[in-house]
Amino acid sequence: MNKNYVLLRTLLRSTSRRNSLKHCRDSKKRGKIIGGYIGQGILFLMLMAYCIANCIGCGVYGLAGSIPAMCAMLISLLSFVLTLFKTNGYLFNFKEYDMLMSLPFSAKQIAACKFTYMYLQSLPWFLSVAVSMLIGYGICVRPAAAVYPVWLLLSLLLPLIPMLAAAFFGFLIAKIGSGFRNKSIAMTVVTILFVLAVFGLRFFLEDMFRNDKTEDVMNALSGLTGSAGKLYPPIAWFSGAVTALRISDILLLTGISLVLFEIVFLLVGASYRKINSALQSHASAGRFVMKHQKHRSLLQTIAFKEFKRMTGSTVYMTNAVMGELLCLIMGIAVCFADIDSLLHHMLQDAPLTKEMLYPAIPFIVYFVVAMVATTVCTPSLEGKNYWIVQSLPIRKKTLYQGKMLFNLYLTVPVAVFTTVTICISAKAPLVNTLLYVLLIIVLCMFSTAWGCVCGVRHMRLDWENEV
Repeated sequence: MNKNYVLLRTLLRSTSRRNSLKHCRDSKKRGKIIGGYIGQGILFLMLMAYCIANCIGCGVYGLAGSIPAMCAMLISLLSFVLTLFKTNGYLFNFKEYDMLMSLPFSAKQIAACKFTYMYLQSLPWFLSVAVSMLIGYGICVRPAAAVYPVWLLLSLLLPLIPMLAAAFFGFLIAKIGSGFRNKSIAMTVVTILFVLAVFGLRFFLEDMFRNDKTEDVMNALSGLTGSAGKLYPPIAWFSGAVTALRISDILLLTGISLVLFEIVFLLVGASYRKINSALQSHASAGRFVMKHQKHRSLLQTIAFKEFKRMTGSTVYMTNAVMGELLCLIMGIAVCFADIDSLLHHMLQDAPLTKEMLYPAIPFIVYFVVAMVATTVCTPSLEGKNYWIVQSLPIRKKTLYQGKMLFNLYLTVPVAVFTTVTICISAKAPLVNTLLYVLLIIVLCMFSTAWGCVCGVRHMRLDWENEV
């Protein structure tokens, strides 16, 4: 049998929820799998409804010709983002690396198999976009019958080039960062910028609908898809293939996608062993200089260990610091903006004064800073090293107190700073300010303690990777 097929089939079977559902007899685990399928199905339906509504909107404003390019652009962006976030953990630095590399497969075959696995895992999302936008295009334009199979077949190829670009970008980050202690910082910055852009999108959409700018935005979006086709040729090839059924565009999209796949994994395969080895064991310097050793208490040492664990994981760091980052931005923003103007803009002339806002200040800050308590994650993140923690001469209470201390170090300074700056900007009385600071500290302590309860009660140590 073909080695690539054997490897991919084994990987899919070992991680398949369907396979677990078929053979598992644990009713609780079966219930979680079924619940996961239902939740995922709801998300797919929501995405499809959004895409169909978007296509109908384009048809209403006479922009149906832009739908193929919009479909290609959306699938390309989706595939790039999903792959970028999964590269470290799926393609590199994965759990079964030692076992796989000892089998009779080349590094290129293993890397290509892992990439194909990522592609198949994300394929339902791509097909949801492609099928729903094809339905919308069919409603608006009623194209020839040949368009439907061409659209669906090329939709399977569209994600390849952006996925290859994201995988290669992740490969470069891994190769550059493999000799550094904090390997995840670059990827974390990219992730945080992406999440902040998504937060900003909410205000853009609200302004668009409230001020009746829909037609202007749709026209701008149509122009954007045309520009995207010039900057990124696969969008233009897909659009030409499904609207004019041009054979040249079909061959270009198919041929270049497959050729790039081969080239990328020739390059990745050459450094695959070296990068994974460096990612799993920090490259030490040739010359070592003994410096002054810092003395910390046991709790501070555990808290510092949690800090190093966070800075070593993109997924953990993004989830843990996003709320604090938003809180810090809010605290700095109110120092330079008039609070009355902010209220006027955000509440659209609602009859609310800053004096009425006073009691809500600590809860506004808490809403942002308490998005994720690190104590929920850290017990499970011990993973396969949990036995080492168990064997240490440390009481469990002390261990969890150290984890809780780290979360307080992370949340309390930012929360207090933002509470104080909002109180100063809103000219809150001194007594109120002191009480609000006390309340936000208590709220952070509550999240820390309750998060630790949840983290211990629902500990999961059998994860394959951090993603």
